[in-house]
Amino acid sequence: MKSLLFSAISLALLHLAAPQPHRMSTPTRTPRKKLTKHAGPRHDHLKRHGPVKVHTQIDYVTVNAEDVIVYVDSQGKPVSTTTVHRNQPPPTSPPAPPPSPSPAPNPLPQPQPQPQPQPQPQPQPQPQPQPQPAPAPAPAPAPAPGPDKPSTGGPVSSGPGFKSGVSYTPYNADNSCKSRQQVATDFTKISGYDVVRLYGTDCDQVSNALAATKGSNVKFFLGIFDIAQVQKEAETISNAVKGDWSRVNAVSVGNEMVNKGTDPGTVIGAIGQARGALKGHGYNGPIVTVDTMVAMTNHPEICKASDFCAINCHAFFDGKTPAEKSGEFIKGWVDKIGKATGKTVVVTETGWPTRGDTNGVAVPSQQNHQAAMKSIQGAFSNNVIFYSAYNDMWKKNGQGTFNAEQYWGIMGNAPSA
Repeated sequence: MKSLLFSAISLALLHLAAPQPHRMSTPTRTPRKKLTKHAGPRHDHLKRHGPVKVHTQIDYVTVNAEDVIVYVDSQGKPVSTTTVHRNQPPPTSPPAPPPSPSPAPNPLPQPQPQPQPQPQPQPQPQPQPQPQPAPAPAPAPAPAPGPDKPSTGGPVSSGPGFKSGVSYTPYNADNSCKSRQQVATDFTKISGYDVVRLYGTDCDQVSNALAATKGSNVKFFLGIFDIAQVQKEAETISNAVKGDWSRVNAVSVGNEMVNKGTDPGTVIGAIGQARGALKGHGYNGPIVTVDTMVAMTNHPEICKASDFCAINCHAFFDGKTPAEKSGEFIKGWVDKIGKATGKTVVVTETGWPTRGDTNGVAVPSQQNHQAAMKSIQGAFSNNVIFYSAYNDMWKKNGQGTFNAEQYWGIMGNAPSA
């Protein structure tokens, strides 16, 4: 009876205890409580007697130990033990590891923005002149108005047919530009001429000359001097006339370009370009290139590409013509070129120097200047522009021009000088 009492007590104690999860090397264990390991800081292991093997379990699990039954005798001494295995519940799933930084969900392949078919950049129209006739090597302008008849379709210029003309340049002796007031002063002395020739567009010369002659009947033979800047100079002219082309007699493109070595085809191309550009600005009058009588004779195509033939013709440079024969000399060239081209010829420069070196029988002097003027006026009743209103002290004298380049002025030095 006593033995049975001890067994019952032992069995009850075993149900209150749970074994520790550490396995001991000794076969006999005392009942231990069920233990659940927790994550977090660990305490130091207690010192144990005898050699002990410790295996640290690092899994986060809950363990149910076996039930151990100890049999004792009547004296309470253990006689034997037996282990009863319980049905263990499935191990607690270890805490799910922190979600690994899941690769950002691979976005479904977003349709790559297909490069929208960009409209192919249309080739920007180069600042080309308005549609223009292709520079043909030598054809006469299409049924354009004849050389003596300016185009129709708006305010037009008179072109050939004017009675008298003179050239003017707006530069001081130091090559600086004359002011508007200086230009106005110069024009107070220029009278008795139907046409005044200007060579370019720099120094605001077009607008200054127009302002200086406002209210008069003077018309201008304007010029695009740099044939590489046709568009720019055409626009400058347009801005100056402000839509009133009635005061423009004609527009030249270049001055003695072929005589200086420029290819005739290049000059013809510039004429065509100027036509397109000026027409776009509302101009319908004559457009020509100006060259020497020799260049015009050797290259009649540049005359044929113009609305009339415009020549610079100076008897002084012939060396064989005296001043009093200037008119005959010039008329011979005009007739020759007119016959060869079938066009009207306008003399855009002629005169005689008052100073310089002698060239054969051509002697610069005031007296010879007057004789030449009288001869030329006797040979022509119209279509002649005299060179020039005043001495051009901004130019450089040289042997090639017999040191006379500065002294062709009809009225001597300019009043604004």
